[in-house]
Amino acid sequence: MRVDEVFKQAASQGTTPVSFEMFPPKGELTLDTARKVAGSLCKLSPSFVSVTCSAGGSGNGATTAPIAHMITSEFDTPSVAHLTCVGRTHADIAAKIDEYRTAGVENVLALRGDRNPNFPPKTDFLHADELVSFIHRRGDFGVSAACYPEGHPESPDLITDVSYLKQKVDAGAQHLVSQLFFDND
Repeated sequence: MRVDEVFKQAASQGTTPVSFEMFPPKGELTLDTARKVAGSLCKLSPSFVSVTCSAGGSGNGATTAPIAHMITSEFDTPSVAHLTCVGRTHADIAAKIDEYRTAGVENVLALRGDRNPNFPPKTDFLHADELVSFIHRRGDFGVSAACYPEGHPESPDLITDVSYLKQKVDAGAQHLVSQLFFDND
């Protein structure tokens, strides 16, 4: 099920969707270990589970598609596969989208990703709105994007941040994901 449908269903039932995020650690995470973690999470009946990919160049992106597929197919829980673009070319992203499609992933969280000084950024995708548009041109995915309740840390002000958010929505983002806050004070 696509995440936009999860939210429509929740709205019609007067409920609030709740999701969890799995962060596969750097290195090898066996599917059996991921299955145990996912099973524990899914027993709590989340609306969906998102699965991160290669944060900051960690190299954990190879497990995203299989884990997302496993969550959906074995636990009957919608999943969202993260996809970052800051260090990738159009060909890299096209291959990753094809991998997600082959794995049966229906939902993608399109993220620019954090810049890492040890991994110079590519110039094919400068911002997440470009990734959102690219994903839409390559297939029928539910596409989510990030939003920031206190503004993105790199944004000069909230007005500018909201204009960037609008660009993601105009590019086709159907659902926005946020942390509740960055500063817990």
